[in-house]
Amino acid sequence: MMDESDEALAARLAPALAILAAVGETGHVTRAAELLGIPQPTASRRLAALADLIGAPLVVPSGRGIRLTRAGRTLAAASTRALTAMATAAREVREEIDPTTGRVVLGFLHLLGRTLVPSLIAGFRERNPGIRFSLVQGSRQDMLEALREGAIDLVFVAPMPLDDPELASTPLADQELVLSVPPSHRFANRARVRAAELAGEELVMLEHGYGLRQITDDLCAAAGFEPRIAFEGQESETVRGLVALGLGVAILPRSTPRAVRSQSTSGVVEIPLSPPMFRTIGASWSKGARLTPAVRAFRDHVCAGTTDLGPGFRPGPRRSHVVKPSS
Repeated sequence: MMDESDEALAARLAPALAILAAVGETGHVTRAAELLGIPQPTASRRLAALADLIGAPLVVPSGRGIRLTRAGRTLAAASTRALTAMATAAREVREEIDPTTGRVVLGFLHLLGRTLVPSLIAGFRERNPGIRFSLVQGSRQDMLEALREGAIDLVFVAPMPLDDPELASTPLADQELVLSVPPSHRFANRARVRAAELAGEELVMLEHGYGLRQITDDLCAAAGFEPRIAFEGQESETVRGLVALGLGVAILPRSTPRAVRSQSTSGVVEIPLSPPMFRTIGASWSKGARLTPAVRAFRDHVCAGTTDLGPGFRPGPRRSHVVKPSS
């Protein structure tokens, strides 16, 4: 192997990329074989042949399964990236041949799945009924990472990643953020609440990595205090439920019409902040990726701003009142 060029070795390794990626994913030869639809002995022989090509073992026994060696982990990670690139290319070729039957992998924050995402997809599908969607929900951090890796075509997040040179973004809508408190709270009958008044309050927040957490941290820092965190969660409805039980207060997107200030169906009272505070929901995509016809068509649709986004959203952007503290 030492006399063989890297390019020649890579060409000989290429046919076995799938087995390497599958073993890296499952940690088990039998499960990897099942995933690929091949007999287990065939998978074992391919792994052994790969080890001979490399000149080093790729797997070692680990309990009832196996684990990758350092060389195996390196090749498995590269195999996964290569297969993702090939799958994307194959999809692009198919959609170039027939762009009316493509697929869009769309990532978005959990709360956007209530009205904004369904509204945008419904409006698009009226004119493009053959295009399918795969929907992925998660934190802002997870969505952007998947976008950079090519696992997602387009994401809807807030705040927009304006400082990321790998990504392009455009604003879609503004969503008002309010203070959510239990009905018995001292602020429940207030018309507005200033951010500085939250100093000393027990706050229920999302974990780091979520856009709403970043916004809340910035708001507290701009108001000059360190937040007292009672609970941290991964989903806004859980945060809202903790607030309803009197376990703290939270900054959350408005869920009830502006005219309604009484207790909402979720058991919390929503109070506007002073000055009013909005977050801008943006669409982001990779600058370096060549978007398929289906993804381009959907991106252009959402950026056109012609769809009713549902309650709680308005075409924007408005100017946010969150100011990051100076370093």
